[in-house]
Amino acid sequence: MSGLSEQRPIERFTGLAGLYAQCRPGYPDAALDFIIRRCGLGSQSVLVDVGCGTGIAARLFAGRGVPVIGIDPNDQMRGQAEAVAAPPGAMAPVYRRGRAEATGLPDAAADVVLAAQAFHWFEPDAALREFHRILKPGGWVALMWNERDLSDAFTAAYSAVIASTPEAAAIEHPRGRAGEVLLGSSRFEEATRVEFANAQPLSEEGLLGRAFSASYAPREPEAAERFADGLRAVFARFQLQGQVVIRYQTSVYSARRKDLSQD
Repeated sequence: MSGLSEQRPIERFTGLAGLYAQCRPGYPDAALDFIIRRCGLGSQSVLVDVGCGTGIAARLFAGRGVPVIGIDPNDQMRGQAEAVAAPPGAMAPVYRRGRAEATGLPDAAADVVLAAQAFHWFEPDAALREFHRILKPGGWVALMWNERDLSDAFTAAYSAVIASTPEAAAIEHPRGRAGEVLLGSSRFEEATRVEFANAQPLSEEGLLGRAFSASYAPREPEAAERFADGLRAVFARFQLQGQVVIRYQTSVYSARRKDLSQD
């Protein structure tokens, strides 16, 4: 992504870890089950969650019995992940400092490399090269995003408030296309993209938290208050019994590691 370094992808989530952990949506069961089935994941596999943030996806896979290593360069986000208990009966993910382009893991360490709501922050070519290196022969990459479903009236109105922030378009528009690089990568084969419905019910407080957990949400007091006022107005317009629902389409891109020695 052009200008990625200027967007400070590592530092911009500093100070947001607690809000992010509390207010970000998870991922639908159907998407997780698809990745497990397509990639052949099980209790003897290793899934490396790159850009794991506060561990939302890492814990979901751990809860399905998959051993997980989470990689993230932001100490606060990774610390938040480490502070949250693993699902009952599950092995806790192991978290390590590293970047998508330089994970610090040895060759052939992973059966699957996952990037959930994260790949748009990576240098795509360098990241896919690193993913290829740390994957075992025949291993898989899975890139996953929750993208707001604008066919839903409330979600569209909420998105219009989000779009009022100066940085939103610069980040969200490229994010929607970020996974396409995997579909055409010469390092991977059998590439595909599928979508799954997802939903996040929220109170007014939860909606504000969800919006302000975004790295591009305004922080200057007057701008932040205007932003909050817009969110409260949309909530009041659409709420039913004190709740609204953000609708998402969860995109999953996946592809198998190609043996380049045969090329």
